[in-house]
Amino acid sequence: MSKSTDNSDTNGYFLQQIGNRVRGLRASRGMTRKMLAKDSSVSERYLADFEQGKGNISINLLRQVADALRTNPSDLLPSTAKQTPELSLVTEFIGRLSREEQQEALQILYQKFSVLDGGQTRIAFIGLRGAGKTTLGRLLQERQKLPFIRLANEIESIGGMAVPEILELSGQTGYRRLEEKALIKTLNDYESCCIETGGSIVAEVKKLNILLSTCLVIWIRTTPQKHMERVIAQGDLRPMANNDDAMADLQRILEERTPYYKKAHATLDTTGRTIEQSYDALIKIMQEHGI
Repeated sequence: MSKSTDNSDTNGYFLQQIGNRVRGLRASRGMTRKMLAKDSSVSERYLADFEQGKGNISINLLRQVADALRTNPSDLLPSTAKQTPELSLVTEFIGRLSREEQQEALQILYQKFSVLDGGQTRIAFIGLRGAGKTTLGRLLQERQKLPFIRLANEIESIGGMAVPEILELSGQTGYRRLEEKALIKTLNDYESCCIETGGSIVAEVKKLNILLSTCLVIWIRTTPQKHMERVIAQGDLRPMANNDDAMADLQRILEERTPYYKKAHATLDTTGRTIEQSYDALIKIMQEHGI
């Protein structure tokens, strides 16, 4: 094999890794390619080629894509970023722990260095729309008198407009900023409550860590088919509206977010359960965790 062929293969692999990283982050944030194109000012066709490892993206375009994904351009590159000796040692040490031990270590760090108080009796539901978060939250408020806070409502209150308008005017970046403000405000306002979060909040590491250190986090889940059926029944197809590949997008989003959803303290699968059965399972989880 000639040197030029070798370099070509290496370059192709490098571009494919970047494309995979962009596609994965886009899916984890619940963004269609059309949404990313709008927020980054990069054409949808160019993004499609780029995600497949074709073409050679410029630094400026890579920065625009990274900004739209709310990450650093360096995070899209497969190379290892420089770390301080301390961070390297911490990473190496944490890497030897089990997932449960890593979660415990994360909570200890947040309890020591976060400005927020402990979770008290807060509960946070994570998961995609259609799993049953709203229904269970309303039942908790009705039967347990636990305030039910829909984070989307708080975002709209802070933003002064409905979520679709926020996304239209400010894109995903503006929405994420308001989401963080709404989360912090809710945690400061309530020591005891049930918080319904948006499906993509777990893609923001900072916000996921805040939830894990201040709330009993429960992943409310079901199958992709049930998610789609329930969302259609609600008459709401965001963020998959006008997308012929809605189910494929939904499955990819769920696949990309599942590792983050699994960081929850507990999981409640509503598939095949009635509302009452799901509620009983929720109460059992709460009791097991002393709430």
